[in-house]
Amino acid sequence: MRLTDALDRSSWGSSHWRFFAVISLNYLLDGIMFSIAPLVTYLISPQYYLVIFPSNLIAESVGAIVLGRLADRVGRKAMFMLSLALEVASLLLLVPLYRNILALTVLTSVMTFGIGGEFGAAYAAIAELSPSRHRGKALMMATNFWNIGSALIAGLALLYVSISSNPVTQVRYLLVSALGTALAVGLSRVAFPESPRWLVVKGRVEEAVRLVRSLTGFEGELSAELPEEAGVGLREALRKYRFRFLVLAVITVVQYVTYNIVAYYAPYAPGFTFGVSAAPLVVLVANLGASVGAFFLLPLIDRARRLVTLASFTGGFLTALALTITNSIASYAGFFTFLFLNLVFSEWAWASLSVLQSELFPTGVRASVVGILTSLTGFSGALTVFLEGVLTALGAFIIIALMWFAGMLASLMWFLKGVESAGKSVDELV
Repeated sequence: MRLTDALDRSSWGSSHWRFFAVISLNYLLDGIMFSIAPLVTYLISPQYYLVIFPSNLIAESVGAIVLGRLADRVGRKAMFMLSLALEVASLLLLVPLYRNILALTVLTSVMTFGIGGEFGAAYAAIAELSPSRHRGKALMMATNFWNIGSALIAGLALLYVSISSNPVTQVRYLLVSALGTALAVGLSRVAFPESPRWLVVKGRVEEAVRLVRSLTGFEGELSAELPEEAGVGLREALRKYRFRFLVLAVITVVQYVTYNIVAYYAPYAPGFTFGVSAAPLVVLVANLGASVGAFFLLPLIDRARRLVTLASFTGGFLTALALTITNSIASYAGFFTFLFLNLVFSEWAWASLSVLQSELFPTGVRASVVGILTSLTGFSGALTVFLEGVLTALGAFIIIALMWFAGMLASLMWFLKGVESAGKSVDELV
């Protein structure tokens, strides 16, 4: 049996649960880390959001490109460890230096550099290790822990505000909470396995065979054959799969940018009806919606990728229109209801694009392509934050609705002309 067939056809077992747990904890930490800048900025220096947030997003883009490329060259596991080291080091320095605006900007940007760098390695690892019939569920539920982490740290921020009226104490509590999580996650990453498919591409066949036997329990003969396309270069892959890349570029930018603006940055926009003091509640409600959304999608994600993608962007567009209206008429209950619902569809969109990014490109360039696609989001997100400061909250919500509409059109094109990848081996799709 081919090594890749053994991976794709295996039953979900204890080995799969272990690497799923590591990836999930990774995203839990990322959600916490990404929330640090918006929450600390809210507490000590909201007037500097136009400096801090774009810097974070641009750093995330650079990290996605650089570490995504390295994940294809030196391995998925190595990038997990490097990104964690960057995040923990910046967090340790932030504890004594957070009141310095330059230090806050630089250190939170180092965090997001590491976070951006993890996307390529994480998506590639789950796609390459998971059985075909469970790949969508594994990716969706693991990445959903970002939302859980963000909701958790936002809930703690509200708790710390109720415990102490001193912003310095509140920030220290937040940073110590994040640091404790980072150390726990770091211990779990040591046991994370390398990708057997990546090992084969790099010629480390015996190591790949041993790992597949350990993961699947398969005891028969294994051959280490990969499709010819598995080893193609990045430029060739982008040329061959141009339509896939362009559709994914649109829906990735739409989902990431709208999520970041709505879930983290909207309260800082001039004219936001409920004021910057609502920032922790916005982060909490938005990420609770996203967290719950994943469970609604669980029965469908491995059955019909194209239909799920179209439904997610259609729902995102309609709820974004409702957000624009409820913010304008100052409907508190309406706004937070549609915020929750918008993030349900945002999670569906994230699940869809995460799975598609991880399965539609060859093994040798998979993490690099994910990195390039992720990088587009940081640059476009930084531009949107600047526009938010100029156009006020109403303008920002109109832009968000228009972006969701563009995503709906791109997902419609994919529904009509794209390949249905649910249940197929990643090797069948290249």
